Amino acid sequence: MIQAVNINKSYGALHVLRDINLTIEKGEVVSIVGASGAGKTTLLQILGTLDRADSGSVMYGDVDVTRLGERDLARFRNERIGFVFQAHHLLPEFTAVENVMIPALIRGDKQDDARHRAQELLERLRLADRALHKPAALSGGECQRVAVARALMNKPMVVLADEPSGNLDSQHAAELHNLFFELRNELGQTFVIVTHNDQLAERADRKITIKDGKNT
Repeated sequence: MIQAVNINKSYGALHVLRDINLTIEKGEVVSIVGASGAGKTTLLQILGTLDRADSGSVMYGDVDVTRLGERDLARFRNERIGFVFQAHHLLPEFTAVENVMIPALIRGDKQDDARHRAQELLERLRLADRALHKPAALSGGECQRVAVARALMNKPMVVLADEPSGNLDSQHAAELHNLFFELRNELGQTFVIVTHNDQLAERADRKITIKDGKNT
């Protein structure tokens, strides 16, 4: 479903990624691990079209996203890729349901349709009673579940997560990890997760290790 071919990325004299090749299949939960500074987040950003490789290609099905212009790339990112970061990045002035609606509103969906789907997602993620709460009134675990709901809003091909449980205590981290696998089992959702959490990394269907800029 997703294929990265010969991905290289440098920052000045620092060669971060060297001829990375990988394939992600639909419905997989894949973890990406490696030492700090190994290039895990850089790879995730390139897969997510937030950054461009110096060379190589990233294919989503038959679409080579490395060939898209900025406007088409932004549309593709909005419609086909969901993101969950270590910091939830919820907008503090909006309620949980309003935060979840944002990707659909950016796409141009009607507000009522967006709100209905957002409420459905919050219910699925056991947050229906928190829908009208702003982030300051939610726990860290609840904020991350809202962020997952937002990532799922436009029914993406893949959800890319960068240290999603890094700011959570062990109980909420475990709940979030369980949620990823529930969503994979129930929805067939694909996840690619950069993590330092050994339990999550080993639980994934496949673990990709980045070392010296290369993947194994």
